Amino acid sequence: MNTINFRRMLIATCSVAALSGCGANDIASPGTGGNVTINNTTNNPPAPAPTPTPTPTPTPTQTLVTAAAGCPTIANDVQLGDAGTITGPTGSYRVCNLPARLTRSSTLPFTRGVLYQLNGRVDVGTDQGSATSGTTNVVLTIEPGVIVIGAPGASWLGINRGNQLQAVGTPTRPIIFTSRDNALGLVTDSSAGQWGGVVLLGRAQITDCGATAAQPGTTACERQTEGAADPSVYGGNNNTENNGRIQYMQIRYSGFVLSGNSELQALTTEGTGSATQISFVQSVNSSDDGAEFFGGRVNFKYYISMGALDDNLDTDTGLKANFQYVIVAQREGSASLGADSIIEADSDNTFDNQLPRQNTVVSNFVFLARIASANNSTAILLRGGTDYTLVNGFMDAQNSQSCLRISRAATADTNASLGVNSTNLVVPGATTGNDELGAPVFRSVQFRCPTTALQGINSVTDAQVAAIFGAGTNNNSITYVPTLTNGFINGATETAVPVFNATAINAASGQPSLSGNLAGQPAFFDNVSYAGAVRDANDTWYTQWTCTSSVLNLGTNNTGACTTLPIFS
Repeated sequence: MNTINFRRMLIATCSVAALSGCGANDIASPGTGGNVTINNTTNNPPAPAPTPTPTPTPTPTQTLVTAAAGCPTIANDVQLGDAGTITGPTGSYRVCNLPARLTRSSTLPFTRGVLYQLNGRVDVGTDQGSATSGTTNVVLTIEPGVIVIGAPGASWLGINRGNQLQAVGTPTRPIIFTSRDNALGLVTDSSAGQWGGVVLLGRAQITDCGATAAQPGTTACERQTEGAADPSVYGGNNNTENNGRIQYMQIRYSGFVLSGNSELQALTTEGTGSATQISFVQSVNSSDDGAEFFGGRVNFKYYISMGALDDNLDTDTGLKANFQYVIVAQREGSASLGADSIIEADSDNTFDNQLPRQNTVVSNFVFLARIASANNSTAILLRGGTDYTLVNGFMDAQNSQSCLRISRAATADTNASLGVNSTNLVVPGATTGNDELGAPVFRSVQFRCPTTALQGINSVTDAQVAAIFGAGTNNNSITYVPTLTNGFINGATETAVPVFNATAINAASGQPSLSGNLAGQPAFFDNVSYAGAVRDANDTWYTQWTCTSSVLNLGTNNTGACTTLPIFS
């Protein structure tokens, strides 16, 4: 017993013999008794009282969600269908069914304890046709933090031509599209294909027309969404149309088979115009592609695709597109489930020479190719006469069958002469009248490859592909040894790679010798000082708005595991 406590007891008139009978604030040590020593304090001042150890502040715990009392009204005449409540690891939720078709502009407000459900196909507006331009009929607005679930099966959201989706989350409150099983806590890091996806249908130019006699790139050239049972049409000639804005969005466990071999993927754009804004989108475990782009004009920054069971960046039917800051991670073992390539550009068919010819540019990327592709036999497949440019990126494909395959002579065309393309722009390397810009372009691209690195098929030789890629020139390599942190953050090796100035790319031509961007549009590419998708540990664009999984560890500064729902207040 210390002196201070003993003196207090004397003042309180508690006797030594009755120590155990003192008030509730006193402390009695257990034991069998013993002598109590009283220090003489006359000549020995008391020792100072020890500083009390502060009580640690408890870590706050998240309060589980409680189901809302009812479903909100999203327009003057639209009361959502109340589908009861469901309960999962993060609490209980009121499930509110969206109508099969929204005929008036509506907003899905964030309401704690509400999950909006696609109970089948949900259409935004009706198709406004291919010839109309500059009109917006119905706009669906989705507030930050909203969670939309797809009922099991063929549930998907379709934004018809002449209508818009305005789904703009924030870094700390992303918008989440996911499956009902995700809310119930029934998914794992290998779950996929539990609902459809998000589809934007526009009126920009496409090829592979549905009507045999239709002229590609005109209002007569239309296509039906793959596998859709009812009309879901896209195509036209308005390349600058605005189909809405998607930003800070997660799309999880999508990719349901609509019919035959036709599946939806997390995000599908079909003939969307260049005024459409897409950025900060994460695709998680799609059973088809991470995202697929059919024709039109696409500008897309900050894209993460993880665990897709087909391709990750699939581009078709005359698309002209720009992508910057892309992270792709395949799931180990997914080849047995049909997973294919990181990139599949266009398809081998009788429409190879139709105009507009596909032209896709990707800058600042990291690709983790972890499988031996079941069908495409390569990490990157370029075919169908596509024009393609890859700059400032890294790919670890040592477990693939090859790094790069180029199919068909039209794709590997290195003999194109100066000409005029379909937008009347004189471009070096273009053959007159056929929108052909020459062979694919690679600048500051580093691959770690298996023994068979570069392959040609269908009239293209391995030697031609090797010459096109140009290992050892233009800062390209097939012997790259990664030093990436978490598989995607630059290390010493990546930092040392010289950077190609992506702003020098004209995406209308695909050639690095011209400046500008898609015809009539502002410059798209950022002029950054590094190759790869994430400069270093201080570059945090992938944090907060994403979820993490065993397929790709995105750290802890995010919405948590993809297998559970976040709780937004």
